Amino acid sequence: AVLVVGDLRLDPATREVWRGDAAIVLSSKEFALLEIFMRRPGQVISRLDLLEHAWDFAYENRSNVVDVYVRHLRRKIDEPFGRQSLETVRGAGYRLRADGA
Repeated sequence: AVLVVGDLRLDPATREVWRGDAAIVLSSKEFALLEIFMRRPGQVISRLDLLEHAWDFAYENRSNVVDVYVRHLRRKIDEPFGRQSLETVRGAGYRLRADGA
């Protein structure tokens, strides 16, 4: 099933993402992160949860890799469209706004 949050759509089967009618090309990690967010819109997801679900369980690096990929994701799904759908929740993690805006 296609995941929809506002005008953001993600198809896990075809690995395609759209904002409105515009197709968005994502790397595999960006896609994995966005899928996690879209399955839990409005919920705060910790960096550790994102790391455990989007990276291999053996991945031990506790660097800022999640922050870097969230920044890449924002540049692709938000900035070109004048949106701020991915929010930073200080001290807790990140959240995809339930309205997709």
